[in-house]
Amino acid sequence: MRAIMVGGGIAGLASAVALARRGWQVEVLERAPGFTEVGAGLSLWPNALRALDGLGVGELVRGRSVLEGQAGIRDAAGRWLSRADTAELERRYGRTAMIHRADLLAVLLAAVPGQALRPGVTVTGVRPDGTVVHSAGESRADLVVGADGVHSVTRTSVWPDGPGPRYAGYTAWRLVTPPVPVTEASESWGRGERFGYAPLPDGRVYCYATANAPEGAADGGLAELRRRFGGWHHPIPALLDAAGPGAVLRHDLYELPPLKAYSCGAVVLAGDAAHAMTPNLGQGACQALEDAVVLGSVMASGAGLDAYDRQRRPRTQMITRRSRRIGAAAQWASPAAVYLRDTALRLLPPSSLARSLAPVLDWAV
Repeated sequence: MRAIMVGGGIAGLASAVALARRGWQVEVLERAPGFTEVGAGLSLWPNALRALDGLGVGELVRGRSVLEGQAGIRDAAGRWLSRADTAELERRYGRTAMIHRADLLAVLLAAVPGQALRPGVTVTGVRPDGTVVHSAGESRADLVVGADGVHSVTRTSVWPDGPGPRYAGYTAWRLVTPPVPVTEASESWGRGERFGYAPLPDGRVYCYATANAPEGAADGGLAELRRRFGGWHHPIPALLDAAGPGAVLRHDLYELPPLKAYSCGAVVLAGDAAHAMTPNLGQGACQALEDAVVLGSVMASGAGLDAYDRQRRPRTQMITRRSRRIGAAAQWASPAAVYLRDTALRLLPPSSLARSLAPVLDWAV
């Protein structure tokens, strides 16, 4: 049996690993000239680590990670709004890992047969019968996995009347700084703005920030980040002082409205192509890894793509909704609304976070 992955990011490579482990001949088409990752850090929650175990690479990923969860949420002055009970989270669900995206990609790449990787191939169309039209010609497979991101060519080819991505109302910056003394991961909320950071295994620090902004607004880069967050609590100014201008990546944030199906004929969607979500729960890549494990399982069992759709669509769309709600409150800019939000967070017991995450983290291979 032959499968083509359209897209060589986390979703595409993980799907290739899952299918190759089941004896499939796989091919990964990636439009970029190489299989590289220009992103920054990535949280792998316990559900994602269980998925990676199911792909046979969990221990390799843990070896490249910081195994530590987020300490909680502060305000712009550094006062705690909510402290996470990390011991309870670990007891209930397992550990959380922070890794650089490039390191995760390297582990997945090493698990895919080398001859399966085809960089520099741009897909222009996909048909439900398993035909893929691309810059090198045309290919045919028993299964096509559309793992080509939020602006998926696979999705628009096979589901031309389906909904397109919608702007979340805020933009995001990501960067990795040189080593700065940071002992724990944390996120801080202001008025229509947020800033988070987490240590990486080599001492560098992954930073991310969000701010309400019109879609496509001009990017002021590092200077804009320093203007917005340079007066926030320690160590945020020090992190921004350590960063180089070329380290900053900025992307407007989008989510995909609910699709009516993730499969059609011989074609299935995975990752952001199926369920692009805002990053407020840190579940985008985690759900792509789950997708891959479930896809490998249903194809091996003979249950088929309808079973994949039944397992993955309700779950991922539930997580997308949860992430949207969290982001809406976190991005409130009204002083009155922010005061009420922050007061409510201070009143929540630390154990409430562990309970609230059960529907997201209680997933097993």
